[in-house]
Order: sequence, then C-alpha cells, then structure tokens
Amino acid sequence: MELNITPLIDREKERPFLIAGPCSAETEEQVMETAHQLKEQNIHLYRAGIWKPRTRPNSFEGVGKVGLKWLKRVKKETGLKVTTEVANKDHVFEALKHDIDVLWLGARTTVNPFSVQAIADALEGVDIPVLIKNPINADLGLWIGAIERIYKAGIKQIGVIHRGFSSPGNTMYRNAPMWQIPIDLMAKYPDLTIICDNSHICGRRDTLQTVAQRALDLNFDGLMTEVHPSPDDALSDAKQQITPFIYGELVKDLNVRKANFQNPATLTDIKDLRHEIDIIDAEIFEILGKRMKVAEAIGRYKKANNIAILQPTRWGEILMKAVEIGKEKGLSEEFVASFLKAIHHESIKHQEEVLKEQVKSK
Repeated sequence: MELNITPLIDREKERPFLIAGPCSAETEEQVMETAHQLKEQNIHLYRAGIWKPRTRPNSFEGVGKVGLKWLKRVKKETGLKVTTEVANKDHVFEALKHDIDVLWLGARTTVNPFSVQAIADALEGVDIPVLIKNPINADLGLWIGAIERIYKAGIKQIGVIHRGFSSPGNTMYRNAPMWQIPIDLMAKYPDLTIICDNSHICGRRDTLQTVAQRALDLNFDGLMTEVHPSPDDALSDAKQQITPFIYGELVKDLNVRKANFQNPATLTDIKDLRHEIDIIDAEIFEILGKRMKVAEAIGRYKKANNIAILQPTRWGEILMKAVEIGKEKGLSEEFVASFLKAIHHESIKHQEEVLKEQVKSK
C-alpha cells in the first residue's frame, strides 16, 4: 500500500525529537514534578502511561482516566505537549476528551490486528498524530499492517516507535533491538518518523546511552525515554527509569549526526565510495551465483548416489573454517555465522530442486 505520510517533525531542525516522562503516571505530584524538571531539558513531548497492560494480575495497571486530568494540567502549566498509550476504543475516546496531543499504540496492541482495527475505527475522522510501537514478536509485516490500518482511518501524521523484540535466551537486552527490522521499515517508508524507545530495549539504566547513540547513528529521528523523579520507587519498570538530571546528561552527551548530505564535495566523495560498494556487491553476487552452480552439481552427485542433502559434519567444518577466516578479515562471528547460514539454506534449496527433477523424471 502506498502511504502519503506526513512526517511528525522537521528533520533538519528538530532531530533528535525527544519524548520523555515516567513509565506510569502514579500520583499527580509525581507527574507534575517530572514535567517541570523535563521542561528545563527542552523535550518535545511528555509521555506517561495511564493504562498499563501488565502480564500478571495484581500488578500496578495504571491509575486510569484520572491521570488524564494530570496530563491536562501538565499542558497548562508547562506548555509541553503530552502523549499516552491507548489500547482500546474507550481509551481513545477518553484521551481525545482530555486533549491529549499524541496517541501511541503499545507492543501488545500492535501484535493484535483486531485491537488495532478497533482503535482505527475510533480514530475515524480525527486529526491527531499517532505513534505505533513494533509488535512484541519480530514480524515486520505485522508492524506494517498496524501502520496501514491506522492510515486507512484517515490519520496522516504517523510515526513508529522501535522498542525491541521478545527474544528467548536474550540476556543483554530486555527486548532485542534487531536493528535490521526498523532499518527495513525506514527503507520502505522514508517519510515515516521513527523513534527509539531505549528504555524498553535496555530494561536497565547502564546501557541507555549506548542504545540511544546507536539509534541516532542509524538516522532515527528521536528517542522515547522513561524518566522518574525517584526511579527506584517507581511502581512499574523501575530498573530502566532515570532521573530528570541523569536524562539531561544523557541527551547532552549524544552525538547528533546530520540526517542528510548537503556539502557538494561530501556528496561527490560519498557517491564515489557508494559506487565502489555497488561494484563489490555485484562481484559478491556473481560469486554466490557460481557457488550455487557448484551446489547443484553436488546435488546431482548426491542424487545419483542416493545420499542425503544435509551432511551435518561437513556443515560444521564449513562454519568453523568460515568463522576463523572471518576473524582474520575483521568480521564478527555473529555476522559470519548468519551470513553463511543464509548461503547454506539457499544451497539446500538448490539441491532440493535437483531432487525434484529426479521425481519428475520417473
């Protein structure tokens, strides 16, 4: 689907677009104290969760719509625009009633097309910016589907929030960033405003800066960070929240790189380097094509001698050797393994086609 999306920000003037505030609105005093301190940090949008979808019952699930009055007070006293998460049509109606400036859909909502459609129906005919977090699972199509549903409701100011993906066995991050997925989304929809939720990716304070910088280096438009006046006492996600002062230090230390090339001399240099990469990429594909021809020849040999396609011992040897060669070339083991596994998978497919030819010829 072609999307005529209106960017939420002016990339030349507003990067990084900063969204900050507590994970949850807990008390009116906490909300206001945080807002007044963040106003001094020149943030663009104040966030606070009003309804909190919790995995387990009896956890703190938000203060409910009374918190919307607090956000309205934030707007009045500080001049900050405010945003909160909505998970159903009733949330949408209450948020609109209280003049919330921007709505966002959480990961648990994005993963459910029925929920997204219900929100889209509630937004029909409304002119308000909407941010859509990635679904919990690493499914780009599901994320795009949520964007399309909101767009079809008539919403043109749409942005997305990358908050990472659930990944079994993952220990470094609360939610694995899997950067290639938002990169693919950016390539498909260049006008889409993309925000990094470094708090939910990290799940802890000590890595917030690193992830925030990585996002800006990848040309993300901004950051959503959870900030609390007393993080250790927070009723939800305490480990990933920071004080307004620490947040100010984090932002101050960020290296904000240019979104686009403007200097003609720089453009010429980068164009030459990109051309060199294009030539190398063409050579890589030429070699890969030759490799698949060899794989097909091996497949014909296996077919003639009734040998199984997958040879685990041989595959293990190839992988070990490739990792060692990759290290010598400055390539990470993770990259070499994933790259070679993709090649191996394609080789198996080519050999399977050879076996199909055997079946057809009988």
